[in-house]
Amino acid sequence: MKCIVGLGNPGKQYEETRHNIGFKVIDELSNSLEISLDQAKHKGIYGIGNIAGTKVLLLKPLTYMNLSGESIRAIMDYYDIAIEELLVIYDDLDLPIGKIRIRTKGSAGGHNGIKSTIAHLGTQEFNRIRIGIDRPKNGMKVPDYVLGRFLPEEAQDVRDSVMKSASACEKWLNTPFLQVMNEYNS
Repeated sequence: MKCIVGLGNPGKQYEETRHNIGFKVIDELSNSLEISLDQAKHKGIYGIGNIAGTKVLLLKPLTYMNLSGESIRAIMDYYDIAIEELLVIYDDLDLPIGKIRIRTKGSAGGHNGIKSTIAHLGTQEFNRIRIGIDRPKNGMKVPDYVLGRFLPEEAQDVRDSVMKSASACEKWLNTPFLQVMNEYNS
């Protein structure tokens, strides 16, 4: 079973924020793969589908960003998902809006959701897609920035990065991850 996790914060007030771009990718995958997010357990909302013979679990942790690892660990334990079958999608301040980076390992880079995930998994070696949200300008504090909404002029780049990330996830369902990484990072 492959497990694709999008990081974000639950609740209407966070829906369109920069920090929730991982949730947006899961919503896109839910629609395109026709996997309903209809189960609420393991501190998250998720759905399971069968895509061309591959079981796929889509997860949105509901723990709030800083505790994301609790939900990921619980679902991986319950469904006995191997670390190689996990893919985590999240926002990245160090990439420009519209850019994505796919990796098989790495540090948290100051991202609290990834810090929690690393702590609960006991490793930095798991597949990930980082989606650029850029850095705040004009002295805005990082927490205010990541919990803020994208500007109207950023909408197309945001949509493009969500679609590209979802496409990479779908490709991973029947392609080795390193091949997906090489294709989408080029």
